[in-house]
Amino acid sequence: MHDPCHHRAGAAPRRARRSVAASPTREVSVFYWLLKRIILGPVLHAIFRPWVRGEEHVPELGGAILASNHLSFSDSIFLPLVLRRRVTFLAKSDYFTGRGVKGRLTAAFVRGAGQVPVDRAGGQASEAALQTGLKVLRRGELLGIYPEGTRSPDARLYRGKTGVARLALEAAVPVLPVAMIDTDKVQPIGRRIPKIGRVGVVIGRPLDFSRYDGMEDDRFVLRSITDEIMYELMELSGQEYVDVYAATMKERLAAARKSSRPAPRTPGPGAAAAVVTAAMPADVAPAPAPAPEPAPGPAPAPSSAPSPGPAPSPEPPGSTGA
Repeated sequence: MHDPCHHRAGAAPRRARRSVAASPTREVSVFYWLLKRIILGPVLHAIFRPWVRGEEHVPELGGAILASNHLSFSDSIFLPLVLRRRVTFLAKSDYFTGRGVKGRLTAAFVRGAGQVPVDRAGGQASEAALQTGLKVLRRGELLGIYPEGTRSPDARLYRGKTGVARLALEAAVPVLPVAMIDTDKVQPIGRRIPKIGRVGVVIGRPLDFSRYDGMEDDRFVLRSITDEIMYELMELSGQEYVDVYAATMKERLAAARKSSRPAPRTPGPGAAAAVVTAAMPADVAPAPAPAPEPAPGPAPAPSSAPSPGPAPSPEPPGSTGA
């Protein structure tokens, strides 16, 4: 006999399966693997021939943080390209809100590539970014993060922000230091189309910070963990380390460029009138003022000196004179 309860119990999972199949997360995942395996990946492998060292350090299962130096926009492309597992990056929200054709294409690409928008304004926005990263890690996925917070302005390694340490402690996952090599030469800041060149990825041994369990609110502990990560990045990449935030250095460089520009000249009182006159048609522009007449006075007395004669003619070449 047909059991309606059994039918209902079996129907619920089918509905759930349909909802999962239609979820945006699954659509993003499908597009991610299409880009990597079919659309973009083979082309990038053929042109840039990326190499990787230390891939054996990446766990096959479970959540982990890939903490990388940040030299170029293409870092977020080449790192997932050389790994078998999917990597989710926390990308700045500007990539998702662009206008025009280019902005929409960029938004579609980063969204389809599985990147998650975060607001870097600080305060509550920073807390929201951390919670977004925790969700990725608690799903057992790989999370890519740039501790410097922004791209290096001059290929040096800058001071790390402590968000990576909080993520590691709260999610209880290892941190893998990752050094991107020569991506700044292939696509430096300001260059839209990459140059042809070879890039590399070096992955260090996992860093375990379980000895700091329960201390995620201690800012000294967070700073110590972050500095340890940055030291490993310095060792792997060979970059010069600067104990200043990259964003601060960018502000200083921008201020220096602004102060070095020559100040614009202030036009004199007659300059504006000259410009207006030059722009007027010939039949409208005012005629130049006549020269002032000399003041009346006594006529000059005639000179009594004899008028000079004609100037002597020049001697022919070769003449020695009298």
